[in-house]
Amino acid sequence: MAVQLSQFRSSLLKQEKQPKPPFFTSSKTRTFRVSTAVSSSSIQELIQSGEVKPIPPKDAATALNSDGFKLLDIRPQWEREKAYVKGSLHVPLFVKDTDNSPVTLLKKWVHFGYIGLWTGQNFTMINPNFVREVDAAVSDKDAKLLVACGEGLRSMMATWKLYEGGYKKLGWLAGGFNRSADSDFPEVEGPEKLQYATIGGVSYYFLKLLLLLQAVGKE
Repeated sequence: MAVQLSQFRSSLLKQEKQPKPPFFTSSKTRTFRVSTAVSSSSIQELIQSGEVKPIPPKDAATALNSDGFKLLDIRPQWEREKAYVKGSLHVPLFVKDTDNSPVTLLKKWVHFGYIGLWTGQNFTMINPNFVREVDAAVSDKDAKLLVACGEGLRSMMATWKLYEGGYKKLGWLAGGFNRSADSDFPEVEGPEKLQYATIGGVSYYFLKLLLLLQAVGKE
């Protein structure tokens, strides 16, 4: 059953990373894809040079309690509401796209049928005020920030943006919360497990069914 849960989570992550259908090839989407590619390459260079420290979930408690890092959760609000680390800062990198123009409404409809129904993910846009909001929460550019998201990809982009914004003592939660164990972050609040907070939509109910079957199998 543990293997089934692992396979389920892996298949869900693959679903979330699948390319969008043709309706999504707008100039905004193309810009986002270029930005993602650039930030991924740039952050990998920063990690290799030692400018950014990759920290796996199992070492996060030491980084937070002993090394002086502050945890910066950059997930959208609807993921954080399910589970979050007590005391963590929250500035979302992505926010819900509230544009209701005909073209955007069509994109939202396609997104729901292609991704949203299965994963529960909203149609989003990059938070244009992300760095400014982090500045407001942490004005000291010498502060140590451990940047985290669900799977580690969005936090890559956020880390790069923060580095460009003047923050030079950055950590990146490698693999994200999805790869964490219950013991990695002992103080978690919210109705769900931290490692399952990115799962929504129809897949959420499949997860609940697998967890139920796992519990029954142990009896």
